[in-house]
Order: sequence, then C-alpha cells, then structure tokens
Amino acid sequence: MWEYLSAPFDADRAHEISDLRLWHARLMFLAWGFLAPSAVLIARFFKVLPSQDWPNRLDSQFWWRCHWIGQSIVMVLTVIASGLMIFTVQNQSGWHGWLGYTVLMLVCVQVILGYLRGSKGGPGDPQPDGSLNGDHYSMTKRRRTFESVHKTVGYTTLLLALSTIMAGLWLVNSPRWMWLIVALWWGCLAIAFVVLQRRGMAIDTYQAIWGPDSEHPGNKLPTVSWGMNRRRIGSPASEQTE
Repeated sequence: MWEYLSAPFDADRAHEISDLRLWHARLMFLAWGFLAPSAVLIARFFKVLPSQDWPNRLDSQFWWRCHWIGQSIVMVLTVIASGLMIFTVQNQSGWHGWLGYTVLMLVCVQVILGYLRGSKGGPGDPQPDGSLNGDHYSMTKRRRTFESVHKTVGYTTLLLALSTIMAGLWLVNSPRWMWLIVALWWGCLAIAFVVLQRRGMAIDTYQAIWGPDSEHPGNKLPTVSWGMNRRRIGSPASEQTE
C-alpha cells in the first residue's frame, strides 16, 4: 500500500521539486490549506460559543481574534512563500501560476476592504457627541456593502486557493499520499461546515455582538449573508434562518 501511495500521481512523469519550491509548497499549504479555512469556519460558526450564556453575555472576541490573527499569519506566510519563488528561474506560468497570482490579488483586496469597513459604533463605542451611530451598529450602506463583498471575496479566495494547491500538486507530480491528505482534510472541512450549519451555529454577527433587542437598528434590517441564524424580534425563544 505504501509503495502505491508514495508513487507519483502520474506514472509517466517523475516527481521533481527544488528545495525552494518545496518550502514554497509547505508554507502555502500551511497558510491556505489549514489556517485560512480554519479561520473562516471559526468566524462563521463560533461568534457565539457553545458555553456562552447568550444573549445575557454578548460580543465574544474569540472568533474575531482567531479570524484576524489567523488571516494575518496567512498573509505573512503568503508573502514569504511568494518571495521564495523570486529566486527560482523555473517558469511560473500555467494554471498554478495564474491561480496563485489571482489569490495574491484577492488577498490585497481583502486588506484594502479591511480599512474601508467603516466605524463600529454601538453601546461599547459611543461617538464624541454621545450618539451610538456607527457604520456597523447602524448597518449603513457602506457596512452592508463591505460585509457582502468581504465574504464573497473570502469564500472565492478559499476555492481558488484549493484549486491552486491541486494545480501545484499536479505541476510537480506529487506522490499519491499528498493528494489523499488534501482530499481527506478538505472533505473534513466540508463535513464540519454542513454539520455546524445544520446545528444553527451560524449566528448573525450583529446579534452576536449586540443581541436581539429591537432597539438596535441593525435588527430591523435583513442579514447580509445567507444561512445566518437570527432571533426573531419580540420572540426570544425562537430563531429564524435567513
């Protein structure tokens, strides 16, 4: 069995990879194969922790810290791994190269979007004039546009990153066990996504932070993302999915 798994995926080609490309692959897989999807899952499904007494206890910072720290590490690893390829004279064209450049471009877009997300506002972040107004708390058009674009770009980048990983495995004709590990890991991520979604753990970010009270302006507007659980205003014991 090990002889079969250790053999190159394409029996007609040799498995060849330089040291620089090897470290490029390792760093990119750590970043986009493990950290990035894990940070996305945590951000979607752990805004309210299972042990959290929500809505009596609001605004858990666990998901936020995991998400921005994790994605910041992803960005650093991506820059380092991309820099390694500057020192190789091998051709970087083809599907792997172009997909990789697209992922890099979308990473830059996400960084820019982070600076354009607007102010927070709300009871925990009052304005100088004493008001609670803020792009997030008031769910202004700017904030709703940011959330829609940020999440769409994020999920698109993940799918492109997976495609880039697969194209890279094919490019260097990786052994079969590497393909198997990638398939099993992403299969587990997909199963976890479905299970957590069905359990109703995708809580609306707005309500996770400020609760379901109708006094909060964002609760009077529809959610931006699909499949988010939101408690019905005026019905604390029931929830709805949008």
